[in-house]
Amino acid sequence: MPVKIRLTRQGRKKRPYYHIVIADARAPRDGKFIEKIGMYNPMTKPATIEIDRDKAFEWLEKGAQPTNTARAILRFTGVMYKKHLQRGVSKGALTQEQADAKLESWLVEKQAKIDASKAETAQELLEFRKIVNGEVKAPIAPKRDEEAEAAFREEEAPAAEVATEEAAAPAAEDAAPAEDA
Repeated sequence: MPVKIRLTRQGRKKRPYYHIVIADARAPRDGKFIEKIGMYNPMTKPATIEIDRDKAFEWLEKGAQPTNTARAILRFTGVMYKKHLQRGVSKGALTQEQADAKLESWLVEKQAKIDASKAETAQELLEFRKIVNGEVKAPIAPKRDEEAEAAFREEEAPAAEVATEEAAAPAAEDAAPAEDA
């Protein structure tokens, strides 16, 4: 029985969120599943991912194949990295303690990036609300300098003409000796 790690769609029209499930590959997308291991909401910024990493890792070890989107989610959450490190442990390249330390440091770095992204999004939202409430004027786009653009176009045009003339000249020279022979 082929087993997949995949998403099942939930939510209303144009507001989806997904459950990350373990399901038989032959079952329909939103049909019967074996186990629910997490949730993914792409509508938030950044996307919200809640997953039981241990269960996902166990199912990967048992041979469950993730779909492309599920694989991206597992990679983002560190489950695929854990599988990679465990493969190194089984081959003797790493000890279990080294693998656990590498995974933990990776997870800390990843969480720092996620927290920075959340803080940036919150700041953007705060600035947007200030503009909407009229507390701050919206930034005005800089005026276009039409004279500078015209001068730039004039400088570019002769250079382009020279380049096309030079490209055409060697082609004509190549054709002439062929006629003599």
